[in-house]
Amino acid sequence: MSSQNQKVAVVTGASQGLGAGIAEAYRKLGYAVVATSRTIAPADDAGIVTVQGDIADPATAERVIATAVERFGRVDTLVNNAGIFLAKPFHQYTQDDYAAATGVNLTGFFRITQLAVEHMLAQGGGHIVNITTSLVDNADSNVPSVLASLTKGGLQSATKSLAIEYATRGIRANAVSPGTIKTPMHAEETHAALAGLHPVGRMGETSDIVDAVIYLENAPFVTGEILHVDGGMSAGH
Repeated sequence: MSSQNQKVAVVTGASQGLGAGIAEAYRKLGYAVVATSRTIAPADDAGIVTVQGDIADPATAERVIATAVERFGRVDTLVNNAGIFLAKPFHQYTQDDYAAATGVNLTGFFRITQLAVEHMLAQGGGHIVNITTSLVDNADSNVPSVLASLTKGGLQSATKSLAIEYATRGIRANAVSPGTIKTPMHAEETHAALAGLHPVGRMGETSDIVDAVIYLENAPFVTGEILHVDGGMSAGH
């Protein structure tokens, strides 16, 4: 395939955990990948280009999308995976906590998605996948998470708005809403407690979320969907 015909996926927060798994899965599908995070290292695969930067800075978004277009000529899928989670009692959040959460989870989504949509409109279609959290739909007294609900909840609502706004123009928008997944974000000694938050009694694996993203990628009639991959958390406790 010439690079102009090869599909291109952009993945944020791609240096480890879910983002790294998602980037790898798109490569296996034959996509070229533009992977970004603050600390990401260069890839030894010619089909993966990495861009270092803080997604909370709109200049990073500009560089990432420009890189995708310069190197591969298009943007077919954007996976907004970058996210931070700060669990604190609401009245103890600091201004810095608020700035960090809104910066990555909302500002980080906003500019890169605008730029991606511009290219998707020009090429006649595309797909946006946002990674949220099951706590948005199912607050838990064991996990104080107002900042996650405020920011990722906004992302979840925006997913539906994007899906409807662009439904007739070939752009789909979906979200994956994970429970707690075994990634480097969670220290080993917290795993037992975190497992107990899920009705199925265990944490999820990176592959569970990756499989959900790839399902959505290959589901042309699915848009505006919030796909819960959370061991039953969203159904109740």
